[in-house]
Amino acid sequence: MNVLTQGEGFLFLILFAGLMLGMTWYFSKSGSWRNTQVGFLKAGGNVSWKLGSFSIAASWIWAPALFVSVQKSYELGLAGMFWFTVPNVIALVIFAILAPKIRKRLPGGYTFPDWIRYRFNDDRIHKIYLIVYLWYQIMAITVQVFVGGLLVSFFTGINLNIVMVVLASLALSYSLISGLRASIVTDFLQMVMILGVGALIIPWTISAGGGWSAVVKGFGGLANNTNILDPTVVYTFGIVTAIGLISGSIADQQYWQRSFSIKEKDLVKSFVYGGLLFGLVPLALSILGYLGANPDLGIQMPEGVQLPMIGVSVVSELLPTWASLLFVIMLMSGLSSTLDSGFAAGASLWAIDSVNLSKAEKSVLQKERLGLAFSEEELTIKKVLDISTPKRARQGMIGLAMVGLAVALSVEYIPGFGLDRLWWVFNAIASMALVPTILGLFWDRTSVKGVLYGFIGSFVGIIAFIWGNAIANTDMIVGSAVFIIGISLILNFSFPSKEPFIGIGSNE
Repeated sequence: MNVLTQGEGFLFLILFAGLMLGMTWYFSKSGSWRNTQVGFLKAGGNVSWKLGSFSIAASWIWAPALFVSVQKSYELGLAGMFWFTVPNVIALVIFAILAPKIRKRLPGGYTFPDWIRYRFNDDRIHKIYLIVYLWYQIMAITVQVFVGGLLVSFFTGINLNIVMVVLASLALSYSLISGLRASIVTDFLQMVMILGVGALIIPWTISAGGGWSAVVKGFGGLANNTNILDPTVVYTFGIVTAIGLISGSIADQQYWQRSFSIKEKDLVKSFVYGGLLFGLVPLALSILGYLGANPDLGIQMPEGVQLPMIGVSVVSELLPTWASLLFVIMLMSGLSSTLDSGFAAGASLWAIDSVNLSKAEKSVLQKERLGLAFSEEELTIKKVLDISTPKRARQGMIGLAMVGLAVALSVEYIPGFGLDRLWWVFNAIASMALVPTILGLFWDRTSVKGVLYGFIGSFVGIIAFIWGNAIANTDMIVGSAVFIIGISLILNFSFPSKEPFIGIGSNE
C-alpha cells in the first residue's frame, strides 16, 4: 500500500533530514559541543533533567517499542501489553539507582567499559565488555535501519535497500555535528513529535474504529485471553522479555552515557520521569493492536507485509491518507531517536575504549575519570585529547554506520528470525553482562576470576538460546535465558576476591 509516490517519499525523507540537521546545527553553534571531548561525548556533562528525561525516553523507543508492542497486544492481548511495557519501564527506572552509583564510583567517566577497566584492571574483562557493548550499539543501528526501511518502503514503494542506506546516512549526518549534544537536542524534538502525533492519532483511531467498546472487544488479542498473569504467557513471553529488557538497558552504553552527562543532582529525577514518559508510548500504541484483533473490524494485513506492521495497517484502514503520513512521522521520530543515540554511544566506546593511548594520555584520562586536578603539563595533554577524541569519535560513528547497515541489508535473508526473535537474541547476549555489572558496582569483592568464569558459563547458555530460537523451542529458550543469569550468579559468588576493591565510592 503506497500512501506516497516514490518521489514524494524521497522528498519526505529530505525534509525530515533537514529538520534534524537544522535543529542540531542551531543548538550546537558553540565549538565546545563539536570540538572538545566532554562536549562531543557528554554534551558538556551538565544536561538538565528536562532534556535528560526526554532524551532517556526517546532513545529507549526502539523499533520493538513501536512495533513489537502493537504486535504482542494484537497476538496476546492485555497480557502481551503488560509483559512488554512493565519490564521496559523498570529497565529505565532502575538507572535511578545505577546512575548515581556510577557517578560516585567514576565522577569523570565516559563509558561503562572504561569503569570496568578501572575496576578490574584486566584487559580480558575490558575487551569482553567492549565487544558486548559495541555489539549492542551495532544491533541498535541495525534494527532501527531495517524496520525504518520496511516502514518507508511500505508507504512509498521505494526499494527497501535504498531506504535503509538513506536512513542510516540521515541519522549519521546530524550525529557527526556534535555527538551526544545532537542526540539530546533531536531526542527532545522527536519525543515532542511522538507525543503530539500520538495524542491526535490514537484517540482518532479509537473513534473511527467504533469507540472504546471496539478496543475492549480486542483486549484478549488473537489468543482471546484477558488474564495478564496467564501462566502460559508468562512462561512463553514474560520471563524472556523481562530478563532481556532489563539486561538490554544495563548493557546499553546509551544510558551509561546519559548517566555521566546529566547533572548529578538530576539523575534520579531524569530516569524516573524518563521511564514513565517512555511507558506512555507502548501503552498507547497497544490500543492499535486491540483494534486489529477485534474481528468486527475485519482488518487484514496486506500480502507480504510482516506482522509488526499491524499498527500501521490499523491506522491506514481507519484513517485518511494524511493521517497515516503523520503516523509515519511519529514512527520515524522514534526510530531516529535510537539511531542517533546509538551513534553517540558507539562513538564514545570507540574513542575512549578502543584506542591505544600513550602512558601520559592514560594518566590524564585516569585523573579525569576520578575528578582529580591536572598539572600544567597534563593540561596541555588534555588539550591535545580534546582535539583528537572528537575526530576518533566521528570515525567510530562512520564505522558503526557501515557495519550496522551491512547487517541490516542481510537481515531479510536470515530465515526464521522475525523482529521479535532478533530482539530477543541480542538482549540475551546483553544478559551475559548483567550479573558482573551489578556486582562490580555494588560488591567490592567481585573478582576477575569470578567474572571470567561467569562469562564462560553464560556463553554456553547463549548457544542454547540462539539454537532454541532457530528451532522455535520454547522450553530451550526460557531455560537458557534463566541459565545465563543463574550460572553467572553462581560462578561470581563462588570466586570472591580475597581483598576488597578500594577506589572512589568503594563500599568498604
